[in-house]
Amino acid sequence: MDKPTKPMTTAQIETFFTTLRAANPQPVTELEYTSVFELLAAVLLSAQATDVSVNKATRRLFPVANTPQKIIDLGLETLESHIQTIGLFRSKAKHLLQTCAILISKHKAQVPRTRQALEALPGVGRKTANVILNSAFGEATIAVDTHLFRLGNRTGLAAGKTPLDVELALLKRIPKEFLVDAHHWLILHGRYVCTARSPNCGACAVSGVCQFDEKTSA
Repeated sequence: MDKPTKPMTTAQIETFFTTLRAANPQPVTELEYTSVFELLAAVLLSAQATDVSVNKATRRLFPVANTPQKIIDLGLETLESHIQTIGLFRSKAKHLLQTCAILISKHKAQVPRTRQALEALPGVGRKTANVILNSAFGEATIAVDTHLFRLGNRTGLAAGKTPLDVELALLKRIPKEFLVDAHHWLILHGRYVCTARSPNCGACAVSGVCQFDEKTSA
């Protein structure tokens, strides 16, 4: 595990995000979708699964069912057959069907725009709600997955013992101008550069302000 690192300074955080923004001015999720409902379905399916595996499944699913009613019309067995390549597909299929029923009965088949309503949907927790609020509705939320939790603690950007601790620290420490896109920059950086077992510090554009010392970490 990484040893504790000292916190980044305000100036270092500014440099960190200025650098990431320069390299990728308009970051977006790697999940494929064409509507808010498709995004919700994809994020629900992505728990403990890669975006690549989810995209492979939704390329089969969405052409035949990409609205709450069409998902319900598929039925459980057919829905499972479309997403069976994703981990935990049986429970995810049940959650997606239950979510679709609630969207129809309570929200006129539309994805709600409030955290409370989103988190009331089966299979939707705080992280998923944050993704929807950010990617679909442009709110300055941060969904802390394993990548963000690791980066927050490893880099000195925002330490915390729980995902919520890191989320709240990130919201407090990241300058407002970067908040809407910070979630995507951090996920992509953690996915492709600051990886879990062997961070590629030699190719890292923000290594100059990162507080991680690979020589003293094990």
